[in-house]
Amino acid sequence: MKRVATLFAGALALVTTNATAQDSAAPVSAAAAPATPAAKAPAPKLIVTISVDQFSADLFAEYRNHFTGGFKRLLGGAVFPSGYQSHAATETCPGHSTILTGMHPARTGIIANNWVDLKTARTDKTVYCAEDESVPGSSSIAYTVSDKHLLVPTLGERMKAANPASRVVSVAGKDRAAVMMGGHQVDELWWWDGKKFVSYAGRTTPAVVQQTNDAVVARLAMAQPAMAMSAFCSAHDRAIDIGGGKTVGTGRFERKEGDTRAFRASPEADEAVFAMAAGLVRDMKLGKGPATDLIAIGASATDYVGHTYGTEGSEMCLQLTQLDETMGTFFAVLDSLGVDYEVVLTADHGGHDLPERNDQHAVPGAARIDPALNPKAVGDAVAAKLGLTGQLLYGDPVGDVWIDSKLPKRQYDAVLAEALALYRAHPQVAAAFSRAEIMAAPVATGPAETWTLVQRAKASFVPARSGDIVVALKPRITPIPDPTKGYVATHGSFWDYDRRVPILFWRKGMAGFEQPLAVETVDIAPTLAATIGLKLGAPMMDGRCLDLDASAGDSCR
Repeated sequence: MKRVATLFAGALALVTTNATAQDSAAPVSAAAAPATPAAKAPAPKLIVTISVDQFSADLFAEYRNHFTGGFKRLLGGAVFPSGYQSHAATETCPGHSTILTGMHPARTGIIANNWVDLKTARTDKTVYCAEDESVPGSSSIAYTVSDKHLLVPTLGERMKAANPASRVVSVAGKDRAAVMMGGHQVDELWWWDGKKFVSYAGRTTPAVVQQTNDAVVARLAMAQPAMAMSAFCSAHDRAIDIGGGKTVGTGRFERKEGDTRAFRASPEADEAVFAMAAGLVRDMKLGKGPATDLIAIGASATDYVGHTYGTEGSEMCLQLTQLDETMGTFFAVLDSLGVDYEVVLTADHGGHDLPERNDQHAVPGAARIDPALNPKAVGDAVAAKLGLTGQLLYGDPVGDVWIDSKLPKRQYDAVLAEALALYRAHPQVAAAFSRAEIMAAPVATGPAETWTLVQRAKASFVPARSGDIVVALKPRITPIPDPTKGYVATHGSFWDYDRRVPILFWRKGMAGFEQPLAVETVDIAPTLAATIGLKLGAPMMDGRCLDLDASAGDSCR
């Protein structure tokens, strides 16, 4: 692995060297063919759950024939190219909350990355999904990471309840990814805080976490030269003008020393996460104990690359090809440790390319949002019409919008009616629903692609947290009015380019197959539970078990 050896001589390369030296089991190459399956294999000793943030089904389809490393190995297993994060709130926190709980956000309680609580005691009324807002002096930006808002158990928690000998580890490039996949009871939980990998206060730092942090600090102290451009990625190497004299689409992750923001939006960040994950597997001897263990890995760099550069430039091509290589080395480390493991890989949501590049590809309807759709601007228009004063609406231009909770009922009803009328009349809005309309809608039961917009909204609606109005923009409307001031592209819509993600299962000996029909990310946890023979009780999961391969012991029957 040429690039990783260069970037992380003290991290992933160190882990690989140590792991190989400590265990004489013969490694399997990253693209090795499955062995002949046994009549019925026992439960795997380690579950490896990987979430690639913003890895849409569209990106998977675009790149799958070019993978040569970790992704290629997974393509030899059970492939579900049309998995769904079925809900409307296609953001990082809600999406990660579905993967190992088996429940939609309406039950996990995670309705968005952030929501508004106008009744909270602190000045900042925004609540971050993975914070404890009761901590004195905290805000939704300067927060204490917490699992308190996740209302249901994860698979790892259920495993530990059934057998306390099971170990659960969660590591990610984002705190919300680590928390939502790990849950409330974890043995190790680590995330990148912008400068280093950290955990909850009072936890002892394992040696491999310190080694990874030291390697990252050393790496950040050096400028990063541009990555070499492969022939395949050269086809994506085209400058896209976003205004203000700025372009995207030709980046190669050149970085100045000390630039942690650029580090986060580059393949380097995922390399660090996988290096630490491999070291924790090695040092904790995960998969070698009396019970099945679980490690959840949140690879967050693809999301930052998508936001910063879009999904169709040289940047995303280099990111995905390097991630493929990084995962190949990670799997080789696990092979060298002699661990019997099963992998599932998916994503928390998809993504949408920037409208300026979509324009060049003649994608119909691609545009940036009208600033008049900002909730404050809509609220000001409502206030002017009704003769009211003060801020009436709170929230983001897409998704949940909250009405001032101090309004008397008659004024609340008038504001609701007028705001709904303004949203619905706007040419960039596909639909706007009141909370009463969402709560009255039937729960969706059919395939995710058939769900109505209001059913998608209902799947991520929690009455105690959600807005008074939920707004769905039309397809290809990007809720970033000015790309020159920050991110250029995003996700979070009701549409399938944000909802559809791949779901890939792999285990040595599994008979590979592909199932093109729609499944859901909530199906992952019950499928893994069946794999390890874990009986599920209350609370029941929303997902169903996917019958992967009876010969490898993964039958749902």
